[in-house]
Amino acid sequence: MSFLDWIVLSCTLIFIILYGVWKSRGQKDLDSYFLGNRSMPWYIILLSIIGTQASAITFLSAPGQAYTDGMRFVQYYFGLPLAMIVICIFFVPIFHRLKVITAYEYLEQRFDLKTRTLTSFLFLLQRALSTGISIYAPSIILSSLLGWNIYYTNLFMGGLLIIYTMYGGTKAVSYTQSLQLAIIFIGMFLAGWVVVHLLPEDIGFSEALHVSGKMGKLNVIVTDFDWNDRYNIWSGVIGGFFLALSYFGTDQSQVGRYLTAKTLTESRMGLLMNGLVKVPMQFLIMLIGALVFVFYLYFRAPINFNQGLLNKVHNSAYAPEMQVLEQRYDSLSLQKAGYVKAMAAAMKSEDQNAVESTKLALKDAETASDTVRAHAGRLIQKVDPAAETNDTNYIFLHFVVDNLPKGMVGLLIAIIFLASWGSIAAALNSLASTTMVDIYQRMIRPNGTDAENLRASKIWTLIWGIFSIAVAQFASGLGSLIEAVNILGSLFYGTILGIFVTAFSMKFVKGSAIFWGALIAEGLVIFIYLNDYVSFLWLNPIGCGLVMIFAGLCQLLMNIRGGKPGLKGA
Repeated sequence: MSFLDWIVLSCTLIFIILYGVWKSRGQKDLDSYFLGNRSMPWYIILLSIIGTQASAITFLSAPGQAYTDGMRFVQYYFGLPLAMIVICIFFVPIFHRLKVITAYEYLEQRFDLKTRTLTSFLFLLQRALSTGISIYAPSIILSSLLGWNIYYTNLFMGGLLIIYTMYGGTKAVSYTQSLQLAIIFIGMFLAGWVVVHLLPEDIGFSEALHVSGKMGKLNVIVTDFDWNDRYNIWSGVIGGFFLALSYFGTDQSQVGRYLTAKTLTESRMGLLMNGLVKVPMQFLIMLIGALVFVFYLYFRAPINFNQGLLNKVHNSAYAPEMQVLEQRYDSLSLQKAGYVKAMAAAMKSEDQNAVESTKLALKDAETASDTVRAHAGRLIQKVDPAAETNDTNYIFLHFVVDNLPKGMVGLLIAIIFLASWGSIAAALNSLASTTMVDIYQRMIRPNGTDAENLRASKIWTLIWGIFSIAVAQFASGLGSLIEAVNILGSLFYGTILGIFVTAFSMKFVKGSAIFWGALIAEGLVIFIYLNDYVSFLWLNPIGCGLVMIFAGLCQLLMNIRGGKPGLKGA
């Protein structure tokens, strides 16, 4: 990056930190540290919800996902608007009425302590693992820009985030997320404009969309039903609905966002607006990836977007072999550029025969390029057997660093950092709040003073931050990060959602039945995933349904054996 880029990056990040510190002054107890004294207006709730969900993974990996697999990932969000309505009707009123700090407090009142503890544990496990992946995402940037070892980069990035979250609490997270998102939207819009602007003069936005569509990158809706297809309209609407219902209704990182609202109405407004905004927002982010794909049809793409891995090969005994592959890849890139120009000209003249013939030739050249890339990946692994050759997470970063004007590169890098800070800080805040309220205060030190509890909360933030950094050290082999983090959530969200749905709708089920039903269901969900019976989005409704079925059966068996179903926890 240029000196100007470093100035823009540094000033943006310092300003955000100082703004968050200023907004977070006045913390005295757990309510002020974790819920900001329940004083947030709906628009801050909206921006905080979006900021918590939209991590660096969103802005690094989503464009790369569209580049490699098209835009069908957008279908994952189709169930979200309906989930927001259900949460506003059933979940939010209960949480507000009970004045809880975490969602899991309700479960002890409805069931018993062991059910509350089990649900808290499942949340803590999946959220801590996901947070580790989220720390790894911005570490990729520093590692690529500065040539740092990724392990040291994880330590540096995680350390900054721990300090930021320990000091600021939820108020700093919420208010800085609002400012961060404003900068993020401006930067992503500029990035999209630059992609189109850098295309050849005779190729505008409309032509770029047509080329992208012909190459299968605008596959927003896939209607074919297939249990093993990760992204189609069915898995998106049904599986995505259950995933969103669990994430926004039972995940403390999101519940903690809308519990900060002044009133029940403010919480509902923030959630409903999120349902309206999230799908088009994700569509536009992935559209940038589809446009970047067109850009690299006209201009040479690297044989692997992770330049650090390529440098390792060029400094090894395999350098001559890699050079041969790169020459072959460059030759195919020239062919693709010729084909895509011919396709664009044919589309302008409305010559459908020419469009189809050039499309087939272009796809053949793309397939040949993918073969060469795969060969290069195998060469990389010969040099470094532990290397992750899937470069999806590096595609957008490579485009930004190599093609954006000076100053704007720094802004885009700052955007990705800001996104990571907002989401990771919210996650660490939710991990600390759940540990404090559901475990520490409930079972370890129930009579601590406000000052002692506030101090312990910051210590737990530190502990979970260190754990997440440890997870980040093992995240390099996970492929597309945006897929990895959603797969991880789907392993647990269905079970957690099933516990809450059972609490709301199956009044005859008591504590022991739901506890054992949830354990059995979670074991089956993991078994289904490991055997690859269905794609990961289906794990959410399956997990929810299994909990309800087994909880009901367990309760019936307990009743038959002479239990006391009328007593709490029977």
